Amino acid sequence: MNAVPLVGYSSSGSEDEAEAGARAPARPGARGGRRDQTPLPSQRLPVPDSVLNMFPSTEEGPEDDSAEHGGRVRTFPHERGNWATHVYVPYEAGEEFLDLLDMLLPRAQTCIPHLVRMEQFHLSLSQSVVLRHHWILPFVQALKDRVASFQRFFFTANRVKIYTNQEKTRTFVGLEVTSGHAQFLNLVSEVDRVMEEFDLTTFYEDPSFHVSLAWCVGDARPQLEGQCLRDLQEIVDEFEDSELLLRVHAEQIRCKSGNKFFSLPLK
Repeated sequence: MNAVPLVGYSSSGSEDEAEAGARAPARPGARGGRRDQTPLPSQRLPVPDSVLNMFPSTEEGPEDDSAEHGGRVRTFPHERGNWATHVYVPYEAGEEFLDLLDMLLPRAQTCIPHLVRMEQFHLSLSQSVVLRHHWILPFVQALKDRVASFQRFFFTANRVKIYTNQEKTRTFVGLEVTSGHAQFLNLVSEVDRVMEEFDLTTFYEDPSFHVSLAWCVGDARPQLEGQCLRDLQEIVDEFEDSELLLRVHAEQIRCKSGNKFFSLPLK
């Protein structure tokens, strides 16, 4: 579908990792060796396992067990020194918003029982991309410079919509932005410029900005669209003060890179 996919982002728990270079072999007859000396056969003593285990290979990443994170599948393989990075506007969920979600989720689960509530809420301004660790701070500084002049703004997200990621391995129930779209486009334009500076993938064309509320594994659009979607929209429309509740003040953008978070306030 044309709606903007929401891509999962992974994290790396490791800090900066140096890559060991191969040392070149000494030249025959190099200073410090005797030319007339018969070379001895090379002998290697076995290295104890206890020592080998102290230095795990930097060429192998951890095994990616999807069962450990709800069946989700990485959109790109984990590699040491690579940090999954994502730029977004945070959506702070208040008590009334969670009350609304408590009404929406049970209705949606009658269609998809394994639907799971999101732990955090946000509106994406970028795809999930990969940065080397030493590029994180320059990347964040470039973002800060780009958005420093942007004014804070209000937006409303009150249209229920069903999304999938690009691989259609996950489905999301979301609230689409119905006012404030132009401001989000302007922000994405600046974020895209930073992505291009670092030779990274830019955001989707004609994006549908939204807050994801819940997700499940697989493509569940056939079950969620139609009558189920209409029922969910009716719950939103009839929820007390929903128009005011779902009008949000965007005050900052955030960048998550691995396990690091950076807040960039708007003007």
